[in-house]
Amino acid sequence: MKIAWKKLCRTLSAFRIARGGNVAITFAIATLPILGFVGAAVDYSRANSVKAAMQTALDSAALMLAKEAATDTQDQLQQNALKYFTALFLKPEATNIQVTVTYTNNGGSEIVIGATAQLPADFTKILGYDTFNLIASSTAKWGTNRLRVALVLDNTGSMADAGKIGALQSATQGLLNQLQSAVTNTGDVYVSIVPFVKDVNVGASNWNSNWIYWGSVTQDPTQSDTTSWEAVHGTCSNSTYNNNRSNCFTRGGSCSNNSFTRQSTCTTNGVCSVGGQTSQSTCSTNGTCSIGGAMSQTSCNSNGTCSVSTFNNNQSGCSSIGTCSISGHNSQSSCQSAHVCTKSQYTSKTTCQNNGGTWVAGVWTSTPGTWTPATWTQATFTAYVWTPGTWTPSNHNTWNGCVMDRGLSTGPDATYNFDTTSDPPDPVTPRWSSLYPAQQFSPCPQAVKALSYDWTGMASVVNGMSPGGSTNQAIGLQLGWMSLVGGGPFPAPPAFDPLYQYTQVIILLTDGLNTQDRWYGDGSTVGSAEDAEIDARQQITCDNIKAAGIVLYTIQVNTGGDPTSTLLQNCASTSDKFYLLTTASEINTTFNTIGTNLTKLRVAQ
Repeated sequence: MKIAWKKLCRTLSAFRIARGGNVAITFAIATLPILGFVGAAVDYSRANSVKAAMQTALDSAALMLAKEAATDTQDQLQQNALKYFTALFLKPEATNIQVTVTYTNNGGSEIVIGATAQLPADFTKILGYDTFNLIASSTAKWGTNRLRVALVLDNTGSMADAGKIGALQSATQGLLNQLQSAVTNTGDVYVSIVPFVKDVNVGASNWNSNWIYWGSVTQDPTQSDTTSWEAVHGTCSNSTYNNNRSNCFTRGGSCSNNSFTRQSTCTTNGVCSVGGQTSQSTCSTNGTCSIGGAMSQTSCNSNGTCSVSTFNNNQSGCSSIGTCSISGHNSQSSCQSAHVCTKSQYTSKTTCQNNGGTWVAGVWTSTPGTWTPATWTQATFTAYVWTPGTWTPSNHNTWNGCVMDRGLSTGPDATYNFDTTSDPPDPVTPRWSSLYPAQQFSPCPQAVKALSYDWTGMASVVNGMSPGGSTNQAIGLQLGWMSLVGGGPFPAPPAFDPLYQYTQVIILLTDGLNTQDRWYGDGSTVGSAEDAEIDARQQITCDNIKAAGIVLYTIQVNTGGDPTSTLLQNCASTSDKFYLLTTASEINTTFNTIGTNLTKLRVAQ
């Protein structure tokens, strides 16, 4: 068009300096630029239409090539580029079409496809311009954002209802296919799968790992944890008490007195130093007195011996011993109140004095005896000795792989909150509450699948899922998070490549409300105060996950008319990432929507 314009300008300039001619000729010549402008407009419009069609075809071809670029050779890529473009570019008026394509995968994948074509001119030929040269290109970039996705899937008993487990399996396979189709290079997409019930199965083959809490004598020196794996799985030296370690210790042992068969009764009975007593309480009230016959401490303390044996009966009599000047008086009071006449033949004061005698009072001479109090010797009690039964824990390799929430046997560890974080287990310090407690849970679900691109292995896990057990979303969510960061049952994920951006995603699907975890709930009652405790712990986990920059989708499959879960609504990263489904068939639609959002390619230029 620029060349045509220049030619037109030169022609007009020639007319400007011409002086001859006539009006008709001048007018005829003047129509030429008018026709040229109109023709140029028509040809320009045709050229724009063809170029727009070229651009549309290139954009579509770029997306098609993106799906195979990593596995095609350059020749195959070139052939397919031409094939896709010509199939899409439906403008036969364009000629001499040339297509070029390049593919690079440094820091993401990029397809650049370009095309050139010629469009014969119709009207601008009169201006000396015969052909329009058209050029277009399109760039498709993908894979600069790598995905790491954790699927946390409800496998509880209620999933057997309304076709939910089958729908979940089908939808998950579809989602895995979507994610796999987005892969161009190894490592573009990693997926982990965490089926959950009350417990999670971390793999029975991990029985010798140091991140498992067994309640062994090393981990629990007092052997006070009555719910640990070793506390309830083993054999007792008294086979009657093979049911648990506590009973083996307290009932499966032996007493030094065979009459007692329990530790509680054995150790509260024994032998008393005072014969006939077998109870510690009765023995403690008895003893022996240095004066025979006194069987109580009170009576013993009130007795003793006097140096004058006549007064052994009491302390006061011993201390008041003396002699009177008038015989026959053995006490001071009677002595001092007695009198005698110096003329012994007179026995009354009057006759004594009338006959010239003297009436003389008795004189008491005190010579107290020595009182020695009796001594009390407290009886001593020797309890019978209880020898506990010998408990031999079962071999850990008989464990089925299930673990409970991390924490203390009595409740969550309020200091470290390991049930709500992705902190790795710490068997070195040690912090036993950071380890995963083993449990031989009967409806143990399918074992977890760590982050990988083993699509066949993932499909096998999904196919093996079956419903059973009560609902504990919290443990599934915590282990789903750990699968993304590594630790415990999950190996460390591949290192981040600085050339890529990474999106970490957790998709939590459940069909019910929480009913039981390691400490709270009974597995059946919904909405109890204990269930609220589970929800409160899970909310902390959700908040921590979102604070870590992980995208969290939550899906409630509510086919049973349960209340809409406020917990799941609050857990989702944003309100649009919470899905409330009322039929099993909606699982597939929802997973497809999420998969599309995660794998969508973007035409960058």
